[in-house]
Amino acid sequence: MKLLSLVALSLSFLSAATGAPLSEGGRLAKRQNRGVNELLSYISQLFTVDILMKDSALMIGVGEKAFALMAGYSTSEDDLEEGRCGDVVVIFARGTTEPGNVGALAGPPLFDALRQSMGVAGKTVAVQGVEYPASFTGYLQGGDKAGSRQMAALVTRAFQQCPSSKIVMSGYSQGGQVVHNAAKLLPAATMANVSSVIIFGDPLGTDSKYPVQGASPNKVLVTCHLGDNICVNGDLILLPHLTYLEDANTAAAFILARAET
Repeated sequence: MKLLSLVALSLSFLSAATGAPLSEGGRLAKRQNRGVNELLSYISQLFTVDILMKDSALMIGVGEKAFALMAGYSTSEDDLEEGRCGDVVVIFARGTTEPGNVGALAGPPLFDALRQSMGVAGKTVAVQGVEYPASFTGYLQGGDKAGSRQMAALVTRAFQQCPSSKIVMSGYSQGGQVVHNAAKLLPAATMANVSSVIIFGDPLGTDSKYPVQGASPNKVLVTCHLGDNICVNGDLILLPHLTYLEDANTAAAFILARAET
């Protein structure tokens, strides 16, 4: 019953947010008018129950689409596929059941913060999402295998397509598993040249026993909120797992600092 009520609330948000499609300029203006606290308020209203990940597909799908519309976020990014590079190129893997190829809860807030901070420095950002199912089964397997291969391939492509760019690997939730797996698939020389690695809500947690293979520890930022059950390899979606937009500015500053070295 709680889940049905949650879906109804999400649908009401979705209905309220739906209107004429916004241009990128319109989305940017909308995002700039939304503060972190306001966005967190949307999240706390949309995701009002604790739920097992295996039961969360409908909740996350509908709720995040509503959140993305309210916030003015795009849930897909395809700069590499469309031939664009930037001073920084971010390869991002979304969390389980998130929409699009970058989701809404962690990726887009990071991209916004990074584009703003890089813009101040007169630099540009390109983002490419990893196309993969992001299913509950993939999470239980330690991260979707095809998605892990796809991320490794995209990192390799980024180095080839954008040789003067700084390459960043990033992911949220199961996307963190995908980052770890992709790092293991890539040659050591490739990982040594990755500028930085950012993981939000990593199922492996922040334990140094589970480093990102091939990446220097000073290039890796793993953020786990207190009370996030996913960060201890659990399967319960609690509010702390849904609030990593709080860390977007910190992560953007980390990326910018590593990109300048």
